[in-house]
Amino acid sequence: MTKKSKKYAEAEKQIPAEAIAPIEAMNLVKEISTANFDETVTADFRLGIDTRQADQQLRGTVSLPNGSGKSVRVAVFAEGEAAKAAEEAGADLVGTDDIIEQINAGNIDFDAAVATPDQMGKVGRLGKILGPRNLMPNPKLGTVTNDVAKAIADLKGGRVEYRADRYGICHVILGKKSFTPEALAENYGAVYDEILRMKPAAAKGKYVKSITVSSTMSPGIQVDSTVQRNYVGAAEE
Repeated sequence: MTKKSKKYAEAEKQIPAEAIAPIEAMNLVKEISTANFDETVTADFRLGIDTRQADQQLRGTVSLPNGSGKSVRVAVFAEGEAAKAAEEAGADLVGTDDIIEQINAGNIDFDAAVATPDQMGKVGRLGKILGPRNLMPNPKLGTVTNDVAKAIADLKGGRVEYRADRYGICHVILGKKSFTPEALAENYGAVYDEILRMKPAAAKGKYVKSITVSSTMSPGIQVDSTVQRNYVGAAEE
């Protein structure tokens, strides 16, 4: 068992046993954070789904209204006019064969990838490399598209991916510790709404079992899962 640091143990003492409203949780996650860097704030949604079943899997993207606070390097697999559009839209890497060569050599210098449909025959061969890193372009996520400019704008503007793991837990970025509590709570609300909207029809029983938010170096704080649209503690559903 890993020994907890003194700061971590002190932070745990400040966390209430009961779940609290989103805005209160965001205030607290900022208060107990002591790291000397701008920590990432994330939410873990424990869901009543069995992702071993094909009809209970959950995966998608959501645009955070206040951005993710993360600088995203985007690679675009495209040629011709689409490549030109990608460059104008601010893509960090544009091409096909040259990027594929770099990837096969172990040089993956990007955080997200976009591809035009006509390039997927080549890009698909990279599945074993990009798939485990969640970097494979996917039409369901809007990253296989002819509108590369929009995909780049979405990725750089704060769109984040969510995916339930084998335990039915979705880990989602909400932003940075430097964000205001209100901005974090608003991002949380957008994610919550999206996860509710995408509930698998085959899910049985209670869907949202628990929600925890935390920063990179801090313990988790339970969020009241009955507070759906209460981004700033104003009303409850």
